Amino acid sequence: MTTHAPEVLKRDYYIRSNYDEDSVGNSTQPQNLVKIINFFESLPDDEKRENLLSYANRSKAWEPNPDLIYDLKDIRKDEECTDTVGIYLKIDQGRVFFNISMGPKVQTLTRALTSILCEALKGATIEQVLAVKDECISQIVGQKLVQLRSQTVYYLIQRMRSAVSSIQN
Repeated sequence: MTTHAPEVLKRDYYIRSNYDEDSVGNSTQPQNLVKIINFFESLPDDEKRENLLSYANRSKAWEPNPDLIYDLKDIRKDEECTDTVGIYLKIDQGRVFFNISMGPKVQTLTRALTSILCEALKGATIEQVLAVKDECISQIVGQKLVQLRSQTVYYLIQRMRSAVSSIQN
């Protein structure tokens, strides 16, 4: 029986061994996002899909904490998504933290992007979140999945930017 290292460990090792803090520190994008983009861009399509599934399986870790008071809760069902998605935003000392709730019909790719974006934006500044471009999604998931899923792959990042923008105003 062959055992494989969990994909998360492979990703964490890759990020630690290939990027130091200074190599991504000059970006206007959050450092975690740059690291995740670089990791996914280094993968062939089959490994990219495996890692997306790994992230999707961890999406429950980003569900809202019932004991936490959030600065913003935006829970709704939009036509771009198959079920209700809730964006929970907490700002602490100018740093942004997201949690996401999802109904049971939310698709696997959306669940994967939930984990990826919550991890990538954890501790970012408001300005960094607002500066994140939609293209980061295609850099992560690959052009094939973007073409298959059309605009729905951009749904979460647009909702997250909107939440941060409404707090800022």
